[in-house]
Amino acid sequence: MLVQDRNSISLHYFNMNKLRIAIQKSGRLSDETLKLMSEAGVAVNTGQGKLVASCSSFPLEALFLRDDDIPAYVNDGVADIGIVGENGVKESGLNLRIAEKLGFSSCRLSLAVPKNIDYPGLSYFNGKRIATSYPVILKEFLTKHKITAEIHSISGSVEIAPGIGLAEGIFDIVSSGSTLISNGLKEVETVMRSEAVLVVSPALDNIRIALLDKLLFRFRAVQKAQNSKYILLNAPDDKLKDIIALIPGMKSPTIMPLAIKGWSSLHSVVNENDFWEVIDRIKELGAQGILVIPIEKMIV
Repeated sequence: MLVQDRNSISLHYFNMNKLRIAIQKSGRLSDETLKLMSEAGVAVNTGQGKLVASCSSFPLEALFLRDDDIPAYVNDGVADIGIVGENGVKESGLNLRIAEKLGFSSCRLSLAVPKNIDYPGLSYFNGKRIATSYPVILKEFLTKHKITAEIHSISGSVEIAPGIGLAEGIFDIVSSGSTLISNGLKEVETVMRSEAVLVVSPALDNIRIALLDKLLFRFRAVQKAQNSKYILLNAPDDKLKDIIALIPGMKSPTIMPLAIKGWSSLHSVVNENDFWEVIDRIKELGAQGILVIPIEKMIV
């Protein structure tokens, strides 16, 4: 069915001079992908149960697929690009180029065991049964660490496997860990960390490469803005040099003299991750009237 559906989509859309992007049909990854696309000015009309949707403001159309199928569609050139979890790319076994890590839908793939187990280390899994929806990644990890275990591949509800006697451990996606706890399990080994990535078809032509570059430019502008704040403050002139060293901005801060002699207004950009530490330090240097404003887009 997958091959038939893929060929059907290819026949209908392959010749259109647009960039075709494969995204998850539903779920958190889909929601965050559509949000990024909308903020980048490439919103698509998702509609009710649509398989294909177009964008009126950018030469792009979206294919809504199961996340497990996205790597194959991109690899076969039916979709030019796809947004999928990094773990999905690795599990597929396909050598797809990751053009961009997108910074959302972060999770980790971990081994977990019943919480009452006195876990001695990886040797625990020797001779044990492990239930997972990611047998390829798990097998590679076990082989690397010379662990011989029986892998049970199941789809969904992996956490119940130890409770019903199917396995002595599981290997699955972990976000907050609450699902493990509610099923009487504990995380014991983190195998890989994953986030949403944009993968590229090996068959991309020059026209679509140019469109991809434009799309990535928009995505990066949105993401950089999300990680930055615009900051305005008043500061004594004799402390400006020290404050500028803390918040140099994209190139250089804007400085304007105030009506009060010896004081200036300084405008700059600060990274979200450094925000509170920077605020504390510039206050110590005498900064006053500090205003912090979100940035919608940021072009560097």
